Amino acid sequence: MVITAAMVKELREMTGAGMMDCKKALTATDGDMDKAIEFLREKGLATAQKKAGRIAAEGLCKCVVSDDGKKAAVVEVNAETDFVAKNEKFQAYVAEVAAQTLTTTAADIDAFLAEPWASDPSKTVKEALAGQIAVIGENMNIRRFAQMTEDAGFIASYIHMGGKIGVLVDVETDVINDAVREMAKNVAMQVAALKPLYTDRSEISEDYIAHEKEILLAQIKNDPKEAAKPEKVIQGIVMGRVNKELKEICLLDQIYVKAEDGKQPVADYVASVAKANGAQIKIKGFVRYETGEGIEKKQENFAEEVAKQMGTM
Repeated sequence: MVITAAMVKELREMTGAGMMDCKKALTATDGDMDKAIEFLREKGLATAQKKAGRIAAEGLCKCVVSDDGKKAAVVEVNAETDFVAKNEKFQAYVAEVAAQTLTTTAADIDAFLAEPWASDPSKTVKEALAGQIAVIGENMNIRRFAQMTEDAGFIASYIHMGGKIGVLVDVETDVINDAVREMAKNVAMQVAALKPLYTDRSEISEDYIAHEKEILLAQIKNDPKEAAKPEKVIQGIVMGRVNKELKEICLLDQIYVKAEDGKQPVADYVASVAKANGAQIKIKGFVRYETGEGIEKKQENFAEEVAKQMGTM
């Protein structure tokens, strides 16, 4: 049977499901509208679509590491409320998603959502997500994931605040023992706490540094006292401020949070552990996910919401 645009439109209006989901349902049921509705309900798509407009900015970050420590993944799965994020069903679901991100070959989140769901290959990851939305009753979203592999060392992971922040750290080392693992965990905790943007200065482009210099120079020119200083002095001030900024955003340049003297950079801490264990250690990179980061949360006015429900507004 030919599935027309009018049929798809009608089913969409009846269920609130997406256009492509409606077309798929009608195709699967040979154009039978009632069966198509049941198809969407069974997949959880009709319910899920109605919740899709809600902002999901809570949730969990989850890390998973292979048994040999050579490969790891971190994923962020969002829900609408912190209450659901603490729900055992939601946490179990996130653990399943994390396990699949460790083995997936998907290059991005869209490809990941389109692949078969490991727990039930008859569904896609997206369809399984829709089913969870129907069960849990909130909009949910698998927002992002990242994989990390290190054959000449291991991947360290750290979860902060029960899943609020998830961190992976790539450690290249020829010695793996308890002391080196503890160092890696401490570095991961550093990443969670101080939010570096780069591993070291080699990752920062010359364009970025040039742009920062321009901004700092403009700030000085707008200050009559500083603008009156000799050009050589001004350039020195600019470079000093750039270096200070780089020490804040580069992991290995940051002051190690557990440094007893409050002065030891992370790079020196790693070097000290390497020396004490006769090892060659390099921190090659990291991934830091924070739940809801960059998502604009809807500000609810509880009094107004109650008033609307009571019909007084």
